[in-house]
Amino acid sequence: MSKISHPRSLADNEAKAVARMLRISPQKLNLVAQLIRGKKVQKALAELEFSRKRIAKDVRKCLESAIANAENNHDLDIDDLVVARAHVGKGLVIKRFHARGRGRAGKILKPFSHLTIVVRQVEASA
Repeated sequence: MSKISHPRSLADNEAKAVARMLRISPQKLNLVAQLIRGKKVQKALAELEFSRKRIAKDVRKCLESAIANAENNHDLDIDDLVVARAHVGKGLVIKRFHARGRGRAGKILKPFSHLTIVVRQVEASA
């Protein structure tokens, strides 16, 4: 007996990609995710290409993966895709310390984040 398959959580005109364990704080990653929310994928890719933020390269890679999933797995037209959701989640936080004067310690937090991008095919407005 096999496991019962779960129903698809997304609509038929949606596809998603997830990037896990990105080495950046969720607050900083959300600034880049805000750039692409609600935009057409071609415009979003252009925004990420010329963004000066370091993490924009990883966000672009995740967006390209979502586009490839839409095209190859769900037979969606990539010219009609829009970034429906760009969700940033909190990952683990590695804790380190930095030796300070007089026997004290300074706390160093190294946070990780998760990024989920959902693209949706919208009907081309004629």
